[in-house]
Amino acid sequence: MKTYNIAALAGDGIGNEVMREAIKVLRATESKFKFKLAITEAPVGWAGIDAAGKALPDVTLALCKKSDAILFGSVGLPERDPTIPKEERPERAALLRLRKEFGLFANLRPVKLPKVLAHACPLAKERQGDGIDILVVRELTGGMYFGQPKKTEDLGGGNFRATDTMVYTTPEIERIAHVGFKAAELRRKKLTSIDKANVLENGILWREVVTRVGKNYPGVTLEHMFVDNGAMQLMLKPTQFDVMLCENMFGDILSDEAAAIGGSLGMLPSASLGTTSGEITFGLYEPAGGTAPDIAGKNLANPIAQILSSALMLRHSFGLNEAAAAIESAVQRAIESGHRTGDIFSASESGARKVGTREMGDAIAAVV
Repeated sequence: MKTYNIAALAGDGIGNEVMREAIKVLRATESKFKFKLAITEAPVGWAGIDAAGKALPDVTLALCKKSDAILFGSVGLPERDPTIPKEERPERAALLRLRKEFGLFANLRPVKLPKVLAHACPLAKERQGDGIDILVVRELTGGMYFGQPKKTEDLGGGNFRATDTMVYTTPEIERIAHVGFKAAELRRKKLTSIDKANVLENGILWREVVTRVGKNYPGVTLEHMFVDNGAMQLMLKPTQFDVMLCENMFGDILSDEAAAIGGSLGMLPSASLGTTSGEITFGLYEPAGGTAPDIAGKNLANPIAQILSSALMLRHSFGLNEAAAAIESAVQRAIESGHRTGDIFSASESGARKVGTREMGDAIAAVV
């Protein structure tokens, strides 16, 4: 029986609650499909600062380096100590550092709207078609979030100038484009590349490189779309999209917009992957939502995004496709049986019942 080593970093806010339910579901899957998961928990984020004085403690990073994958919760508590230097805040010192440390340049965010949750989608039912199924492929280690120079200058007299630089190179675009096209080959064979080539120099380069890479995938239809139009089209006709290929900042924004179409950020998993020659070398898996400190500790959080992130981990890092599919099916069955956390609950929905974080995890684990 093969053993897979997992670093479980719950983090802050609702992280501990949703991580607990994901581990519960993983344990149910483990016993059914006869594999072994060695899950070791460690602090990160403000939990890391409280435990060891920094957002990514040395022991946590060491654990990640000897693990086969990272199952991540969420970090960041905006109200905690606003005087701490921005470089030391969890969002940068923990999450961004992990992405850089392990070369996690490809972020996959699948967005699905089950028909039974049509009421949770803000769009009219006629815009939902026969269902929404979009995969956002986001470049994760380049662009404005990492470009240099990045600084704030005091020009005197209360006048400041902030500079962020949006930078991409040909190899960075090529490798994320290959990820997007390969994903499209396994789906409905359409890729929409998002850029701002009418204004930005890096947008022009992005479009040129993606077009060239696309010639290696003749079975995939490629279209280019400006990011502002892409944001509008997600609202007008989301069913037109299969794979959306985005640079870092555009992907960050559009994937959250797409999540709203899926009913709730609490439903949106993500995988951050590093690859060599197209093969997955390491992955960090996390829900796309945040720490939600306003509901932390109240058994209100939706654990589905964390649970589905664990399914992505089984599939992409471990090749356990059957087990991953079982988790995804169990989530669907729990939803179809009427289980709803508050974010996806509607009192007008017949047969639906509002449940807490633990109860939703129990319902999913029971039908894996």
